[in-house]
Amino acid sequence: MAQADFTRREFLKTTAALSAASAIAPATLGRAAWAGGRDTLRIGVVGCGGRGTGAAVNALQAGPSTQIVAMADVFADRLDWSHRTMLDQEDVKDRVQVDPERMYTGFDACERLLANDDINYVILATPPGFRPGQFEAAIRAGKHVFFEKPVAVDPDGIRRVMNAGDLADEKGLSVVTGTQRRHEACYLEAMRRIRDGAIGDIVGGQCYWNQGGLWVHERQPQYSDIEWQIRNWLYFTWLSGDHIVEQHVHNLDVMNWVMGGPPDLCRGLGGRQVRVGPQFGNIFDHFAIEYVYPGGVSAMSTCRQIDGCDIRVEEVIRGTKGRLVTRSGYAEMFGDRPWRHSDANPNPYVVEHADLQHAIETGDRINEARRVAESTLTAIMGRMSCYTGKDVTWDQALNSSLKLGPSSLDVETYEPDAVAVPGRTRLE
Repeated sequence: MAQADFTRREFLKTTAALSAASAIAPATLGRAAWAGGRDTLRIGVVGCGGRGTGAAVNALQAGPSTQIVAMADVFADRLDWSHRTMLDQEDVKDRVQVDPERMYTGFDACERLLANDDINYVILATPPGFRPGQFEAAIRAGKHVFFEKPVAVDPDGIRRVMNAGDLADEKGLSVVTGTQRRHEACYLEAMRRIRDGAIGDIVGGQCYWNQGGLWVHERQPQYSDIEWQIRNWLYFTWLSGDHIVEQHVHNLDVMNWVMGGPPDLCRGLGGRQVRVGPQFGNIFDHFAIEYVYPGGVSAMSTCRQIDGCDIRVEEVIRGTKGRLVTRSGYAEMFGDRPWRHSDANPNPYVVEHADLQHAIETGDRINEARRVAESTLTAIMGRMSCYTGKDVTWDQALNSSLKLGPSSLDVETYEPDAVAVPGRTRLE
């Protein structure tokens, strides 16, 4: 795929064919891939920060027949913290069964964890820049995968994820990603009502992730360039993709869900107004983008991480007969057929793991890799437009030669790209 030119029509045609193939795949494939059909799902965790630790606990909460049996992280202190944190969870601590020899550290930690044949599925929650390679390795090793969003930081990584997702289908493996809104009751019911015509034909929308700043890991004298950047990964595009990719992908995924697929084109602007110190790496602190979907339907997107500003994290979908407003735990329609979700809304961070575990245990497979790759590329193309000041089409983004990060992590010094300057930074 990295070598070929793909038109949008060919891309969607391929996606539809793969979705259909997944729907009719024999259930026995999934069962055969479940480590011989054992009664316990044995889970390995790759990436032991806050999200990886939370995902591990959620996986244990999702089903009683689960155990955490292996852990991997670049840094020993992060792995130790994660292990202690899991053991502090009274409801699941008895199923944290990680022997010392299965606590892997270093840049080859993921590879060593995947070599354990008795692990059924893995949680991939390292910084996003590492996810394409780790996803490829996990699928090659025959593991079912839960991996966090976003799934890449550049088009090269997106193509790798798509190809590995196709291989997962061939191997009968299930893949679920951390786009938890796709597993949340209020969102699922809202989408059902949209498909039923509750707000008429979709004519546009807006989505927002506007909030204050996040944590900063200050540089310590003993850190190499690479270690500091990985520990402070939010602020380096080669590791996080910038906050439009790392965070706002959730809202853009909802827009793609509503629109039935990714956009044709985007045009945006953004910059670095407040977070300008070296501790903030090379990312922007605000973005505003128009995404144009098939048929000319536009969705406006804004995201911001600046302290002292108003907070707004939600999606607004506009139709000819009304509008829908959604955010975590909330969905409401206004117009001809008003409605507000009032039924149970189980924790979607747990439900997404329950859905994966059900797929593994029953063979009723699920593979979200291509879908979340589309949503991640939607965010990447928005960043590309804002960094360069150029309109970017879907085909341009999908076939871009852009590849971020060092060619090898076996270095002490790495100078990341300079902060982008719209009108000067080149579109690749």
